[in-house]
Amino acid sequence: MALLSVNIDHVATLRQARYRKSAVYGEPDIARAVQEVELGGAHGVTVHLREDRRHVIDRDVRVVRELTRVKFNLEMAATDEMIAIAREVKPHSAMLVPEGRNEVTTEGGLDVAGQLERMREVVRRLRDGGAQVSAFIDADERQIDACLHAGFDVCEVHTGPYADVFASCGGDFREPMLREALTRVIHAGLAIVDRGMRFNAGHALNYQNVSAIAVLPGVVELHIGHAIVSRSVFSGLRGATREMLEAMGAGVSAEVEEVLGRDGV
Repeated sequence: MALLSVNIDHVATLRQARYRKSAVYGEPDIARAVQEVELGGAHGVTVHLREDRRHVIDRDVRVVRELTRVKFNLEMAATDEMIAIAREVKPHSAMLVPEGRNEVTTEGGLDVAGQLERMREVVRRLRDGGAQVSAFIDADERQIDACLHAGFDVCEVHTGPYADVFASCGGDFREPMLREALTRVIHAGLAIVDRGMRFNAGHALNYQNVSAIAVLPGVVELHIGHAIVSRSVFSGLRGATREMLEAMGAGVSAEVEEVLGRDGV
């Protein structure tokens, strides 16, 4: 089964809703969130330091890095400012994502192919700083090839399109459009592994749609945040993390098994 890295950005989102000018002592405390997800069994902790600091702030990154006893993953834009912060903080993994100031969350994959020379330089600087470097990309073979040429260690496949179709179909894998959405993720994962990179997945995964992704061949880590933080309102963050791990290992339907078998995996 895949490992779970919990994105705790939205703990900071809740804090910033009330304590934007006094985040140092505001609540909920993102440091407490690290402890809770680790006690819940998470294999990693993820935060995204956005350029506009809309939720996680610089102090959070340093506090979380210091406290985390599992893998620490820093999501970031490929800017000189963020590269400098990553080289200072030294996350285990630095994941490059696109950013839009008007988006609620990351809306699509990074265009590595369209800025290959820049990506080569960014990857080099981050790896020189000691980080494993990941790209958040769409399930597109052109982007996968570009990641290989740029020197990325990891490709995280954007599962948002799969999650959208899952919701519209009510999770019915007898629907051709859902089977096709899952197949696109499968083929992307196989292409990533075939090129010698690590295959991770994430975005819009939740307790209902995660099991089919968690069993994909070669998948190493799932990065999940919003669903877990949302569930924590009712279950607590430790319990919500445990429940996600249970959902990841819950097994899949015969229809999903058929898709996996059809694709030779």
